[in-house]
Amino acid sequence: MHRRTSSRRRTALVLSAAAIAAAPLLTACGSEAHPGAAAVVGGQRITVAQLETRVNEVRDAQQAATKDSAEYEQAIAKSGGLTRNTLHTMVLDRVLHRAATDAGVTVTRKEMQDMRAGLEQRAGGAEQLETGWLAQYNVPPKRLTESLRTEIEAQKLATALGADMQTQEGQSTFWKAIGEASKELNVDLNPRYGAWEVSPRSRLVESKTPWLKQVTRQEPPSSQQTA
Repeated sequence: MHRRTSSRRRTALVLSAAAIAAAPLLTACGSEAHPGAAAVVGGQRITVAQLETRVNEVRDAQQAATKDSAEYEQAIAKSGGLTRNTLHTMVLDRVLHRAATDAGVTVTRKEMQDMRAGLEQRAGGAEQLETGWLAQYNVPPKRLTESLRTEIEAQKLATALGADMQTQEGQSTFWKAIGEASKELNVDLNPRYGAWEVSPRSRLVESKTPWLKQVTRQEPPSSQQTA
């Protein structure tokens, strides 16, 4: 179990590095008027209210996980830009799901249970895992299962595409599929949250998303593998 879990985490980190190394530029300027919408993806609205609910879930979880107001303030400071990053994550997850569906990828309940069990074992328990993902990725406990499903989708998509994410060719194949899905869904972001783009320098890459973890020049490979 531990060996299998470690392999999965390495895959996620490879995908993260690939995002910075090889993601093509795709933009949608949010030119259409969608009152009350933070974004429109595949004709489906992500409302401002839905976005605010997701942000509040994170803040509530952070407050519950901290000992006092000072520690809570530190948690808030570490998750600056939460609203924008949360929206980008919500959009990107939908794009990934379309790409996975197009590739015939499905995720079973057992796969999610197995991944969670492995991660809990590695973290030292369920509470530690939940606390860790909240701190690293701004994923509240109630969204953990959903986040694991997306993580597995990313891994299985790479496999279905035959994309070796340790090579430039494999990275290009993976991001071509993401790009095609993004175009299919005609992503339209409310300009107040920025423009939609998948590129090495985009704000999107800075979202704290488990399968798309930001990798900086100051973070060497050894520290990634222990994250």
